[in-house]
Amino acid sequence: MSRLTHEAQGAYAPPVPARELIAHSADGARLHVEVHGPEGAPAVVLAHGWTCSTAFWAAQIRDLAADHRVIAYDQRGHGRSPASEACSTEALADDLEAVLAPGEKAVLAGHSMGGMTLMAASARPRFQEHAAAALLCSTGSTRLVEEARVLPWRAGRLRTRLTGAVLGSRAPLGPVTPVARRILKYATMGPGSSPVMVEACARIVHACPRGVRHAWSAVLSTLDLDAGVRELKVPTAVIAGSVDRMTPVVHARALVAALPNCVGSTELPGLGHMTPVEAPELVTARIRELVATYAVKTAEAGQVAEIKEGA
Repeated sequence: MSRLTHEAQGAYAPPVPARELIAHSADGARLHVEVHGPEGAPAVVLAHGWTCSTAFWAAQIRDLAADHRVIAYDQRGHGRSPASEACSTEALADDLEAVLAPGEKAVLAGHSMGGMTLMAASARPRFQEHAAAALLCSTGSTRLVEEARVLPWRAGRLRTRLTGAVLGSRAPLGPVTPVARRILKYATMGPGSSPVMVEACARIVHACPRGVRHAWSAVLSTLDLDAGVRELKVPTAVIAGSVDRMTPVVHARALVAALPNCVGSTELPGLGHMTPVEAPELVTARIRELVATYAVKTAEAGQVAEIKEGA
């Protein structure tokens, strides 16, 4: 059994950040922020999902930080960000805005609730000013409980009711045991996920306080961000696992159909909900492609404009 909150070594062990900061959201909530990589490099902002933390992005941070400025933060109540009574999609958007650096264009990547964070903030001027492109991993905009397949029953009112009860349970998850690993793997990962991947995810998820888990489950159960999808006008790519039980591929396909500027959709055969952990190289490659195609070109265009203004 293990009570460690993340892997201590290996590919899924969180790298040591160059800097750690505290950002303050609009309502005063304090957010733990990590900055990795060289100053002045192309920027990437990573938003993790429900019950996770910055440690969830360990593989992406380790790779990208070699030549990118990577900013990862703990959603309120998760990781090292203190819990707050204010849990809402507006709070998610406020928190993302608090993390965005003034004057900096960045590629924003969100997994699960992190993707919903991008949708919630999409219409805000600060988001539109700072986002060069976006990556949505294993996420959806509405009907999360109705579409979830964590219970192996036919869709309907009974499954929806029981799924909501399971996901919104106040029961403690306890230590990471062999049984806990099997449950988490079934609910959130593909059948081919390695024990190392399962262990990494289990430690992170089990570290989330049960009160925080319950509070955010209530927000997700009534989620409706379809309007936010339509406002997400920056170039946006979508990634989903074909056997995702938490946010099945029906969500990804709906996003692709609704996004104003979808620049790519990838469905990964045999993978589940935890795509950044299950397919770390592919997720990192997508982020790199978005940076090279949109963030770098945006920065170069800005530099040209400054030169012309000063001429």
